Amino acid sequence: MRLSRRRPGSRLLLLPLSAALLGMSGGVSAPDLPVVRANENRDPAGRMRGKVLSLDLEVRMARWYPEASNGPFIEVAVLAEGGRHPSIPGPLIRVKTGTTIAATLRNALNDSSVTFIGLQTRPGRVPDSVRLAPGETRVLRFAAGEPGTYLYRAILGSYHAPPPPTRQDTREREQLAGAFVVDSAGQIPDDRVFVINIWRDPRDSTGHQNALTINGKSWPYTERLASGVGDTLRWRVINASARAHPMHLHGFYFRVEARGNVLRDSLYTEQQRRLVVTEPMPTGTTISMSWAPDRPGNWLFHCHLSFHVLPEARFDSPPARHSSNYAHNADNHMAGLVMGIKVKPPRGWRAPAERPSRQLRLFVQEGWRRARAPRSMAFVLQRGENPPAADSVELPSSTLFLTRGELTDITVLNRLPEPTGVHWHGIELESYSDGVVGWSGIGNRVAPLIAPRDSFTAHLTLPRAGTFIYHTHLNDLEQLTSGLYGALVVLEPGARFDSRTDHLYTVGWDGESRVPHLLVNGDSTLRPITIEAGARHRFRLINIGVAGSVRFTILRDSSVVQWKPLAKDGADLPTSQTTARRATQSLAVGETYDFELASPEPGSYALLVESVLGTTINSRLQQRIDVR
Repeated sequence: MRLSRRRPGSRLLLLPLSAALLGMSGGVSAPDLPVVRANENRDPAGRMRGKVLSLDLEVRMARWYPEASNGPFIEVAVLAEGGRHPSIPGPLIRVKTGTTIAATLRNALNDSSVTFIGLQTRPGRVPDSVRLAPGETRVLRFAAGEPGTYLYRAILGSYHAPPPPTRQDTREREQLAGAFVVDSAGQIPDDRVFVINIWRDPRDSTGHQNALTINGKSWPYTERLASGVGDTLRWRVINASARAHPMHLHGFYFRVEARGNVLRDSLYTEQQRRLVVTEPMPTGTTISMSWAPDRPGNWLFHCHLSFHVLPEARFDSPPARHSSNYAHNADNHMAGLVMGIKVKPPRGWRAPAERPSRQLRLFVQEGWRRARAPRSMAFVLQRGENPPAADSVELPSSTLFLTRGELTDITVLNRLPEPTGVHWHGIELESYSDGVVGWSGIGNRVAPLIAPRDSFTAHLTLPRAGTFIYHTHLNDLEQLTSGLYGALVVLEPGARFDSRTDHLYTVGWDGESRVPHLLVNGDSTLRPITIEAGARHRFRLINIGVAGSVRFTILRDSSVVQWKPLAKDGADLPTSQTTARRATQSLAVGETYDFELASPEPGSYALLVESVLGTTINSRLQQRIDVR
């Protein structure tokens, strides 16, 4: 990278209470501030002449409306292309490999220095940074480098790599970031680029003001994507925030084609590309993905952290237990990092005709408080002719054992004093049955909330065997942490679940505390088990907490043993990813994994289940496994 200084500016210290650093919100503002444009990342910034991109970037103050254009706003430092509207995310830098970038950088703030990061040749060893004093301008010239999906950002003050935010009073300022895409020489772009940006500030001792956005907007103001059955959708997703986000697609698998970060990108070979429904995105990472909807209807792509999709994720969040948590309108009962996709049916399409199916009845119940959570709820499967007692609760909720290819109708009967909805996580099914109240479905026929003393029947087609989840999708935080989740295991025709060799671990939270108290299979303690030596044992692992990750490890005499990965999110892994490796795996919220522990030798083993937030282990459960 070559750097020159065009106009030296005075080197002022970063003011600790500067407007740029703090951001201002509410109704009082400077009248001459420009309004931020939500950047859909369709139009690259700069001017191409031959193989040189000339690019003008500046940091300036602007007014940002992360929700409605007449809604609440924030006055923040943002990125802008010279002579154009400021935008969040920052201007899209997109060039072909072999391009040289001539970037003019300007700090238009008058009270804060600015550090640009990531304007450099890829791949890189360390992030390049350029600091500008207030009013200063500099020019960079560098080669774009290898094809891939990257990001760049600006930080107020000096650059340092902060740990992920964990404290309640943490301020977040990740709106100063944008996408940096390098295409192959012959590539014609046919994809979309989505950038996650977050701004967060303490409102008072009880809550925060939030701007959790995808391409500059928060649900329900995020872009509504349109597609048709059979289309192939290619997305580049960039996490420019300081938090990890497990990104989940409803109703379909997507193929992970590449993963990267600010410095480098790794394009997977065809044999390495796995199918997933949830993909964890640590801070500063990128993914390239593709999927092809084969069923029409309304679908979602969203972060699976409950705190990032609840009504409380709005800028002016409502109080806890607000009526919007139970709203029929999906615009009200969700907020934050959510995108909607409408898949148009082909001409002449008709809903499949009803066929004979297996019938199940699943009751939503509340019983006596049993643990830390103030309430105790569960899904309870009717077994036999008589419904379960009205106050009976199973911890965890009933595990559903279904059969691949067998049409199954599950009637959910709500005995709670409040509405609910059920999402069949990872299951490829019709949109109406997907379980997002007021959204799932086609046209005016959308899934209703399941009111008290009412019911809803979900139609499941079950095209593959694997380990899945079902869980509430309304008032998620309270209902999930009270027990409204369960495992869903789809077996091959003729197969039976054998608990002697098939071991299921479903992890959830016991109550809403931000320091999680884990429940594994509904219990805060893990009782010892005995398994057979020399046999093949399948471990099915599920994380359906509300935040953080869960790490599973199997030890023998303090040494990690070996196991073989089999599947992720219910889909078999590519052969290249099924070789034996160390028996430890972290699961983000909404992930499932299957592993095989083959022919263990007799002895005493230990299974560790650890709750991890950032780099901190918050809790640990241990189970003794005797192999005989």
